[in-house]
Amino acid sequence: MFLIGLLFNLYCKIWGVFYLTLAIIFIMRIDKFLNAVNITKRRAVAEDMLAHKVVFINGIAVKKAKEVKVGDTIEIKYLEKIDKFEVLQVPTSKSTPKSKMDEYVKVV
Repeated sequence: MFLIGLLFNLYCKIWGVFYLTLAIIFIMRIDKFLNAVNITKRRAVAEDMLAHKVVFINGIAVKKAKEVKVGDTIEIKYLEKIDKFEVLQVPTSKSTPKSKMDEYVKVV
């Protein structure tokens, strides 16, 4: 098993593009993610919410550069309610239609 992991790591170092591809598909900054999946209407709104510490990932208040991964729980604390979302998939484009929001997040 160790040998397989070592060979895979060597293969990935030789073909550095593989690391870049994985990073693009499976990781996105929280401010971009909130806008891309239509949780917020504008990225500036998402950045403002992050600056005021009302957005939490897995129970921890985060900054706008925090990366979102599949399986993370996003919690947004408004004045009178709390919205929780589970990340199902990270979008590959800047924006997605509202009708496809359920493919990317699940309301918890």
